Amino acid sequence: MKNDNLAGFKKYFHHLKMSKKKNNTKFIFITGGVISGLGKGITAASIGYLLKQAGYKVTIQKFDPYLNVDPGTLSPYQHGEVFVTDDGAETDLDLGHYERFLDETMSQKNNTTAGKIYETVIKKERRGDFLGATVQIIPHITDEIKNRFVGILDEKYYDFIITEVGGTVGDIESLPFLEAIRQFEQNIDYNNFLNIHVTLLPYIYSSEEIKTKPTQHSVMKLREIGLRPSIIVCRTEKEMLNNELREKISLFCDVKKDSIFEAYDASTIYEVPLILFRQNIINVIKNKLKLDNINRINTEELKQFVSRIKNPSNSIKIAIIGKYTSLPDAYKSIMESFIHAGAKNDTKVELKWINAENLESSSKDHITELLCDIDGLLIPGGFGERGIEGKITAAKFARTNKIPFLGICLGLHIALIEYARNVANLNNANSVEFNENTEYPVIDLMLKQKDIVQKGGTMRLGAYDCRIKHDSLAYMAYQKKNISERHRHRYEVNNNYKDQLEKAGMVFSGINQKLNLVEIIELENHPWYLAVQFHPEFKSRVNKAHPLFREFVKASLKYKKELGSNKKE
Repeated sequence: MKNDNLAGFKKYFHHLKMSKKKNNTKFIFITGGVISGLGKGITAASIGYLLKQAGYKVTIQKFDPYLNVDPGTLSPYQHGEVFVTDDGAETDLDLGHYERFLDETMSQKNNTTAGKIYETVIKKERRGDFLGATVQIIPHITDEIKNRFVGILDEKYYDFIITEVGGTVGDIESLPFLEAIRQFEQNIDYNNFLNIHVTLLPYIYSSEEIKTKPTQHSVMKLREIGLRPSIIVCRTEKEMLNNELREKISLFCDVKKDSIFEAYDASTIYEVPLILFRQNIINVIKNKLKLDNINRINTEELKQFVSRIKNPSNSIKIAIIGKYTSLPDAYKSIMESFIHAGAKNDTKVELKWINAENLESSSKDHITELLCDIDGLLIPGGFGERGIEGKITAAKFARTNKIPFLGICLGLHIALIEYARNVANLNNANSVEFNENTEYPVIDLMLKQKDIVQKGGTMRLGAYDCRIKHDSLAYMAYQKKNISERHRHRYEVNNNYKDQLEKAGMVFSGINQKLNLVEIIELENHPWYLAVQFHPEFKSRVNKAHPLFREFVKASLKYKKELGSNKKE
């Protein structure tokens, strides 16, 4: 059996030897217990942020235990937003947190699923790579997982690779990943490995006490698998982890008291690095991994950023018209982009979530009532015809009432359809996505998409260039003519209608010149009305608000101050 996996182990140890030549890459694994959704991704991003501030090269990767090859075909109700990288990978939304905190670009190698692992192993088996061996979870699946723990070193050297394992300890799906971590620990130096376990300390209001038993059982389950946490991060509702509780957790979980940290609910996720920093988590990591020459960490910039979020001088209300409004995680990057842009403009951005379908059956008076108090309107990306007419109604409301408007991906299609119907005299214009037999298909399926049958990973994905028209809102935002933004779509503006729409007052201010595709549209007689084919929210970062969100918030604040009292019709 040893010879059957020789190639995989050779690759595995080759990566480790390469890392040793380059000053020993440190591996931090983050697992979670008790319940899902505790914030392992925020914990990973926060520790990564602090380590980067300490002068280290850091990357973070997410291993998800579900059998989907990627989340691209998952419903947002199942898994939240699909985050797209520059190289076109459809990934878990946690990669958005990694990019925003680290200010580093992730790639397809930063997200692995059980589906990808099994797909790779089965392809190897079909090729005969295993020389007739019986393919098993151990060693074949675990070997492939271990290869991917270090595979990111093929592209670039890192001092730290932080790996978040999705799911909860005890789930049957995550067992191969945890077993791979156990094996991995045995093959690297003791000072190069750290396991951080994120768990829950629930507060029982009836008895007014905090319970450590779920944490004890979670760590017990982890130890049964063969892993021992180096650090425990306890999620709590409020700051209440005292010395007595730390001693109790330390005793029952066999973790030193100074290695038990509290991550209580914060008013903003960007405060979490500060909360962990104040508890000296980096010093504990330094001692456990025997780090030398660690730089002094300056958190002043992050403190100021958090202060601007928590203490704004102004406030505005932005309506988001979508079909997944009952689950804001479906629009996670948009929400975070508004936080960044709000901080930049010293403004709190209150989001008003409106289900597009509710606008389809509403009277004009009811629509006015729903939208009369907003200072800006955004239509996000999406797929399918449900709620489309409601979104078109909202776009018309923003256009006719001179309310600042930002359309993203599908939002551009909506803005263009509405304008074609009501201004350019293309009655009943539509997208072939919603009506294949429309008389005026102003939005059409891209030529390269017409013969595609398989859905997963086949859209126009990743970064594409765009040339911006000089005298435009887009140019005022970006302050440059050439940009690159990320895409995720199959349908595009039909160039056969460009001339007619331009004559009616629409401005095509951004074009992909290589493919001759429309990327940005604006309106001549509107203070701030802009829609884009790409997803700007994927490139907004801490203290680097995306230019379009920054200017959209600025325009909405101006509207509130100067025009907000005008009657909307």
